[in-house]
Amino acid sequence: MINELLNKLSLPPLLSKEEMIKIMQSEEYGFIPPAPEKISFEVEENTIPRFCAGKAPCNKITAHCTLNGKEFSFPFWSVIPVGKKNLPFFVHINFRPDIPDRYMPTEELIDNGFAVFSFCYKDVTSDDEDFTDGLAGILFDNGKRNDTDPGKIAMWAWASHRVLDYAETLGDTLDFGTSVVCGHSRLGKTSLFAAATDSRFAFAHSNDSGCSGDSITRDKRGETVEDICRKFPFWFCENYKKYINNEHGMPFDQHFLLACIAPRNVSVGSAEQDIWADPYAEFLCCAAASPAFEKGFIHDDRLPEPGDEYLEGDVGFYMRSGQHYFSREDWLKMIKFIKLHKN
Repeated sequence: MINELLNKLSLPPLLSKEEMIKIMQSEEYGFIPPAPEKISFEVEENTIPRFCAGKAPCNKITAHCTLNGKEFSFPFWSVIPVGKKNLPFFVHINFRPDIPDRYMPTEELIDNGFAVFSFCYKDVTSDDEDFTDGLAGILFDNGKRNDTDPGKIAMWAWASHRVLDYAETLGDTLDFGTSVVCGHSRLGKTSLFAAATDSRFAFAHSNDSGCSGDSITRDKRGETVEDICRKFPFWFCENYKKYINNEHGMPFDQHFLLACIAPRNVSVGSAEQDIWADPYAEFLCCAAASPAFEKGFIHDDRLPEPGDEYLEGDVGFYMRSGQHYFSREDWLKMIKFIKLHKN
């Protein structure tokens, strides 16, 4: 059944990783900014007194970057269990700087054996059409972009790479074989693009990211390229507008993005009532990306139902009941997937 559905969509065949990531950057997200010429980190310790009862202090880190000869900085937070080594860790691209957050049960993650880094996406650049704000202002002197210049998703992904730069300074405290980038909705799109453009991430998790993220675009329910480009054109490069009402003319679809993460691991979290993202299209995206991975996507030959989880392959998927939200259940499913595939 699933192969029949995929055949009807006439998806572009998977290409080499180099070809696919070039297409995704030139046609959808824009080319990710280069690494800084210089980077340093300022650490403010114990910003939340007695956090996690002293088990894991919350430190504020400020990344100071030199890019295009200009200075740019943004904050992020680290919560690392005391006295532990070789810790698996999350880089959570979040909507808020709060710790814990309604999208991030920090202490429970610590108790499950993880370190947690997080940053608020708006501390990097605003979520709007202003291309003079934050990192965008460093990249574009006049706020104007060319057709393949990065959108805001590419800039938020760039910031997650800088968090990894800091993580590398911590030596054997962290296990880079279990480094995870994750996010919800627009930041789930960001997490996938972050992992596609930086192989230091061993895992990527996209939660309810839907259109232009983890959903097949052709014939999907809910949000379309026209919808997303009308409301959020600044997330993408200018070239993406070519595919408004022209999804079948795209030389790619979102299975390219997942396939760019191979041979590493990627998981997709889906919600029954989130038709705007379209759980079926998310499931089909996993199936279409499967050939790029060694163990691929292991699933039943039918569309998913609430409660289904397919976590055995290198591509994981689950569908929970409920709405568009990054819930405790989502984190626990993600942890289960990671532990099944941890090196």
